[in-house]
Formats: sequence, structure tokens, C-alpha cells
Amino acid sequence: MRAIIPSARTRLAIIVWSVLVSQVLLYPGLDETVSALGGAEMAYAETLFLVTEFVAFVVFAVAWGTASDVLGRRTPLVVVGATGGTLSYLAVVSAPAFGVGYEIVLLCRLLGGAFTIGAFSLSITMLMDLSGGHGQNMGVAGTAIGLGAAIGSVVGGQLATITPLAPLYGGAVLLALSAFLGATIPDRAPDRGGAMNAPFDRLRNKPVLGVPYAFGFIDRLTAGFFALTGVAFFRDTFAIDPAQAGLTLALFFIPFALLQYPAGLLSDSIGRFIPVVVGSIMYGLGIIAVGMAPTYLIGATLMVVVGGFGALVSPTTMALVTDVAAESERGVAMGGFNVFGSLGMLSGFVLGGVLSTTAGYLPAFLAAGGLELLIAVIAARPVLMLTNRTAPSSP
Repeated sequence: MRAIIPSARTRLAIIVWSVLVSQVLLYPGLDETVSALGGAEMAYAETLFLVTEFVAFVVFAVAWGTASDVLGRRTPLVVVGATGGTLSYLAVVSAPAFGVGYEIVLLCRLLGGAFTIGAFSLSITMLMDLSGGHGQNMGVAGTAIGLGAAIGSVVGGQLATITPLAPLYGGAVLLALSAFLGATIPDRAPDRGGAMNAPFDRLRNKPVLGVPYAFGFIDRLTAGFFALTGVAFFRDTFAIDPAQAGLTLALFFIPFALLQYPAGLLSDSIGRFIPVVVGSIMYGLGIIAVGMAPTYLIGATLMVVVGGFGALVSPTTMALVTDVAAESERGVAMGGFNVFGSLGMLSGFVLGGVLSTTAGYLPAFLAAGGLELLIAVIAARPVLMLTNRTAPSSP
């Protein structure tokens, strides 16, 4: 019987995967979903729908991580976070039936984000608590994130063609599954003892965390950019429907997912520098190339290439957090990483939305890719120093 029960690592990966799917389900048919919820007449309604959730991520990510460090418990907090996220999705999807305004929908999204980030961030922190190489464990997290985004984009596009509210129902089901699975996972958090410090206090006391935090910010910025502006670019430029837009987004996220575990293992063997810095340079160039694609076929092919380069960077930057953080501070350290990551997603939504509207898609892609190139150049030396200072962990 024990042989057929998924390992704790697998169950944690499923939770991370489920949270990502629940989010990305909404992206391909976002216009239609927002209209069904009463936001058609509000300026920037689609952007606000995404931004409100990520504002909550920024505000509450460290609170969950700090609480888990102080209490010396993570499992019950994952369950509470996933359960609260489930209820928020059900509240949003019920809004049209009760005739509430779009402002209430946005409030529900804000509350939902406050809970969901707990399930997401602490599940990754629980992976940090497991034995094995840091790159390996964060490769598992990255694969779950990438597969969640890939599958969510495909399934979300299909669901949106059935009914605009179907992706919300799907998200509620997945978050309920996360709550159930979370309750079955043994808690391996270190004994209580973490301090109630904000990530900025932690960064001041341990400034080397600024290196993975900076990369996390830019990498999530590009993810937010693709989720909103990338989808809009393909739909507007090549006249595709939500279902095909979801498939196109999956062309990025499938290689992004499948290559993260081997990329994490590679970084355990050769160090973090090449995956982070060289990967970021190639990733930035690829983003710019997508924005210059003259045909759908070329653009779709480039999405696959860009996803592969992105896979080099994502798990390795998370592994850097694990390399630096003390065991008793992992919750707040990963919470800080997710704060910067969520700020990056918010920036990606805003940057892409504003630039594509005011200047066009090509300047938007140039800005997103250029930022990835810039962080690679600026942070190359600190990454090299950090790699030499913290030798890659072995499984």
C-alpha cells in the first residue's frame, strides 16, 4: 500500500502545480471572463483582475513564511491557505448570480491572493526542507510551476470556449485538492526560532539574498509579461482565438517545465553561474526575437526556444536562496523571494500593458527582454562570487 502513495516530494509538487494551474487557467480567456464578471465597462479591467491578486501576494508572502518559521510548522498553514483560496474562487464565480459589482469581484481576488500565496510559498519552502541537492529540490518546484502554467494555459483556453466562468470552477477544484493533499504531508520544518523580520530586514542582514531576489524579480516580470501581453500579442497580431492562444502559451511553458529538473541537477554539479547568467542572456535575446516574429509559425517556434532558456534560470535562482538561507529562516527567505517575484509579475503586467498600448508590441518586447539582459550583465560578478562562496550541494 505504501508503494502506491506518492512521496512527500511528489505531493508537494502537485500542490505547487495545482496553484499555478488555478491561476493560469484564467489567462487565455481573460477578456471573456472579466466581461462575464461585469468588468467590461471598467478601464484596465483585465489588468486589475490580475494585479489585485498579486498585490496580495506581495503583502502576505512573507507573513506566511515568517509564521511558519516562528511556529515551526508549515503543513497546517498550507491547508489554510489552499482552503481560503478555494473559497475565494467560489466567491468570484458566484458574483454574477448575486448581481454584485466588479469592485467586489476585485476584493474577492485580493482576499484570495492573500490565502493562495500561503499554499504556494510554503509548499516550495517544504521542498527546501527535504533532503537532496538544493538544485534538485528547486528543480522539482520549477518543473511543477512550469507544468502548471503549461497545462493551465491549454486547459484554460479550452474551458473558456465552453463558458467564460469555467476556468474559475476549475481553479476552485484544484485548490481544494491542494488543501486535501497538504493535510497528508509530514511537517519537516525546523524547530521554531525564526524571527519576525520583514524580507527587507533579512536582506539588510544578509545582502547576498539580493542576488537571487533580483533575478526572481526580473524572471517573474517576463512571466507576467508573457501571460498578459504575450497572449494579447499573438491574439491581435495573428488573429487567433483563446484556445489557440492557450496552446501558444504552452509552447513556452512545456519546455520551461520539463527542463527545470535537469537544469537544477546540472547546477548542483557545475555551479549556479552558467545556468543563471548565460541562461538569462539567451532568455532575454529570445524574448526580443519573439516580438520581432513576422509569422505565427516563427513566433510559436521561438516560444519553445525561449522556454528552454528560461528553464535554466528559474530553478537555479531558487536554489541560490536555499544555498544562502539558514534552515530556521527558510520560510521568510522564500517568502521574500516570492515578494520580489510577485512584484516582478505585477511589473510585467503593467509594463507590458502600458507599453503595448502606448507604443506598440515591439517596444514592449524590447523592454522585457532588455531588462533580462541588463540583470545578467549587472549581476554576473555577484553570482560568480556567490557560486564560489557556496559550493553546490550534492544530493
